[in-house]
Amino acid sequence: MIKLLTRAATAASLAALPLTLATPATAAQAAETLPLAEAVASLPLATESRTGYQRTSFRHWNAGAVADDGCNTRAEVLLAEATEAPRVLPGCQLIGGRWWSYYDRTWVTPSGLLDIDHMVPLAEAWDSGASQWTHKRREAYANDLGSPTSLVAVTARSNRSKADQDPSEWLPPAQEVHCQYAAEWTATKLRWSLSLDPTERQSLTTLATACPTTTVTYEPAP
Repeated sequence: MIKLLTRAATAASLAALPLTLATPATAAQAAETLPLAEAVASLPLATESRTGYQRTSFRHWNAGAVADDGCNTRAEVLLAEATEAPRVLPGCQLIGGRWWSYYDRTWVTPSGLLDIDHMVPLAEAWDSGASQWTHKRREAYANDLGSPTSLVAVTARSNRSKADQDPSEWLPPAQEVHCQYAAEWTATKLRWSLSLDPTERQSLTTLATACPTTTVTYEPAP
């Protein structure tokens, strides 16, 4: 199932002041909504370990939600988040289109200038619990199209600036989106039952204090 909510549908409001996230419930699982501060506090605290991490431990991009459409997960994210739809040529080659990179509040075209960011980077996920997962679950995480918080199309420069850093080390250059970013990060960790380290929790708690009206809505991953 391709993202239930897309940033494409709300690009105009994102450019204004997005604070509250919403992920509609599926028939199988109910969504839960919490204030950001409560959501952060509900995540388990643990020491991180990167022992054994390899990026190849998370298979991506796979065939995406529709296995026979020729579009992999990356392309499906781009199609879902486009504010102006690109033309799709054979082999899922995308021509034209327009996207809003909320990290740096930048309009982007063509799609080649975009990266698909894992909201919680693969290395950070490994550190926070994914090292104990099966290969199949790590693949599901790396290609998560079931939530609008998991994968986001952003400028390559902002994604590469972020790298594998958590919110104690990196926040989007656009300060006005910090509340949204903190909520999306927290929602992703809740969805996948990932832990926080002490410094990360302190940074998110500080952000939650600065974002008192921000809520987090998430669904546990299948």
